[in-house]
Formats: sequence, C-alpha cells, structure tokens
Amino acid sequence: MLRTTSGGADHGTTAADSGLMSIGSVLNLLREEFPEVTISKIRFLESEGLIEPQRTPSGYRKFSAGDVERLGHVLRMQRDHYLPLKVIREHLAALERGEDVRLPSVGRQRDIGDGERLSELFGEPEETTAARIGRAELLAGAGIGEEQLAEWESYGLVAPLPDGTYDAEALTVATLVVELGRFGIEPRHLRVMRAAVDREAGLVEQVVAPLRRHRNPQTRAHAEDRTRELAGLTVKLHAALVQSALGVRLR
Repeated sequence: MLRTTSGGADHGTTAADSGLMSIGSVLNLLREEFPEVTISKIRFLESEGLIEPQRTPSGYRKFSAGDVERLGHVLRMQRDHYLPLKVIREHLAALERGEDVRLPSVGRQRDIGDGERLSELFGEPEETTAARIGRAELLAGAGIGEEQLAEWESYGLVAPLPDGTYDAEALTVATLVVELGRFGIEPRHLRVMRAAVDREAGLVEQVVAPLRRHRNPQTRAHAEDRTRELAGLTVKLHAALVQSALGVRLR
C-alpha cells in the first residue's frame, strides 16, 4: 500500500482542502515507493485509460486517493510482474467486475550472479518460475498474434527451443518489444540490438569456456557462477552506456 502520510504537510493540506490532489502532489506520494516515476509516466498511463483523474474548468488534473491507489497498483504490476499495459487493463477490469483473478506468473528473470538479479536492475520480479512456456502462453502473455510473433522470430528477437516451447525470458523480451512499439520503435529496428547481444554473449562464453572444459567438477560448477556474474556486469554496462550516450546526445 502507498503510504500517504509521509509526503509532508502540503499533501495533507491539499487533501484536506478539496479531497483531491494535483499531479505534482501525486508524483511526490508515488516516488516514495516508485523513485523512477515521472509526470510524463502518469500522463501516459492516463492516455492509456488506466486512470481517469478529474479536471478543473481550466483543465488541470485532480486526483482522488482512489486514483493514487490505482496508479500504485498499475506501477506494481509493471515493476513486479512486468506485464504489458493490455494485460494490466484487462486485470483491472476483471477486478472491477468483482472477479477473482490472478496475475500471470511467467516472464520472470533468473539470477545473474554476484547476489544481484535482473529484477533489481530493471524492476522485474524475483521469484522463480517455470523455465519454459508454450507458444499459446507466450502469445497471450504478450498480447500479440501469430503474425507478430513470426515477424519477431524472423528478426531473431525471440526463438523457440527445439521442442517448440520458449524459455521464460521470451515473454520478457516480447513485452519489451510491445512497449517499445508504443514509442514507434519497430521490431526491425531492434535487429542491431540483437546482434549486439549475440556479440556480448559470445564474449562471456569465450571467458568461461576454459572453466567449462576443466576436469575438476567444482571448477566446472564455478563456470556457471562466473557466467551469471559476467552476464550481470554486461547488462549493467550496456544500460550505463546507453544512458551515457543519450545524455550526451540530448544536451
């Protein structure tokens, strides 16, 4: 639950005066639990129909306590379950109808070593889930059709395993592709990212290959730990490089 009592006297005064809050007050409340949330993010969720704040005659948004709780619920579903907005919208609609629904439990990432998880880097959940999912489950979880999935497979963004199933990360990839599409980034634009990932994975494999071939079983087991550790470091470096490049270009 969002704690609405620690945002300072201004929040209490706003709520007491009108029972409604400005978008700035809502932002301050949400940032206690969601430090990365922005006003643009709140406006985007509104444009997607996930919240419907009231408007003053002059057009300013005014949020009720219920709006804030709903926003928090949406942000948790994104952070903890990494669900696409379509699935979140359907889940909220089901709750409003009084249905007893559970959130999907696929698409979570595994440990990446050094005591860190991808969830801690990108807000994805921590609990372990099935290592494989079926094609129908992938389509439903990402909210896409066969034609879209076939296109993504042609670009190498997702790929089935030999038995026709997918590893759990495929759903995470699919939901990210969907979200990027909302900003006009098409799957064909992501081929360069796929190529970069393949090169990074090849570099990690090159480093751990001698350990994997070692006679000592303990050394071979250490190779798995080293792989996860290196994967975590490459993910963090990739993210830092992208943020640095964007920071320079947008100045």
